[in-house]
Parts: sequence; C-alpha cells; structure tokens
Amino acid sequence: MNFLELMREDIQAVLDKDPAAHSALEVVLTSPGLHALWMHRLEHRLWKAGFRLLARVIAHWTRMFTGVEIHPGATIGRRVVIDHGMGVVIGETAEVGNDVLIFHGVALGGTGFGRGKRHPTVGNNVLIGTGAKILGPITIGDGARIGANSVVLENIPPDSTAVGAPARVIRRKSPV
Repeated sequence: MNFLELMREDIQAVLDKDPAAHSALEVVLTSPGLHALWMHRLEHRLWKAGFRLLARVIAHWTRMFTGVEIHPGATIGRRVVIDHGMGVVIGETAEVGNDVLIFHGVALGGTGFGRGKRHPTVGNNVLIGTGAKILGPITIGDGARIGANSVVLENIPPDSTAVGAPARVIRRKSPV
C-alpha cells in the first residue's frame, strides 16, 4: 500500500471513529493525532534506515506542533486514531496494532532503564481511554478496552475491559 492510500485510510478511520469529525477536509486540516501519525511514518522509516538523530529531531518538532510524542522506534499499525492527541506518549519499543483508538493523555511507557523491550504491545481493535497509563513490556489483547485513567501493569486478555489503578479486568467477553 502506498503512502497516499495509507493517508486515505487514516482519514477514513478518523471519520469512522470520531463523531465530531464532519468531513475529510476538516480531518486533514485539524487533526493533530493524524498529523503526528503521518509524521511518525516518516520518522520511523528514517529510524530504521539508520538516520536516528534526524528521526529524533523531526519527532521533537512533531511533538511541539501536535502535542503527541511518538518515539521514531515505535511500531504503529494501520487505521490507528489518536483522538484529541494532546499528551499522548508512545515509547520506543511500543507496538500498536491495527484499528486502535487512543484518547488524549495516554502513555505507552516503560518502567525501567534497561535495554530491550520495555514498552507495551497493544493488539488490534483496542480502545485506550483518556489518561490511561500502560507501562512495561506487557500485552494488551485484541479487542480489549482500557478505562480512562487506568494504570495497567499486567497483561490484559483479549476481549476484556480493564479499569482502575492498578487496573483489573472487570469484564471478559463470554465464549460463544
């Protein structure tokens, strides 16, 4: 898929997931989360190509203009929507799946200074509520929902809802 097709897909994802978005033009002109994701794609390519300082400098400027900080080393899937992106932080070894909805103030952060995998892996079709903190090399399963202001320190199973500080699973989808 070329970059233009990805951009169209991203715009449609915002229109699908944000009831306040009324047109593609509005989304393109006013969505800082979308701008941050588009810039991240460039930064990530530079990072992988070995231009790490340049990638970090561009990421720094992107954060200043959008309020969203995504480390160039993070892996971000398709159709990710960062709604009201101010204060979102996604760490270097974080992995975010497809069709994820992230609200403002979310952190996908580390818990130590060690090398290697130290940030969360978020599955597909996950919703992360406002102000949630997901910390450490843990996994959020596909279809999970993380409540606002939750602090997640342990793996969350697929198709479940977690809330609180520390977060606990309060609901799991029943097997069919």
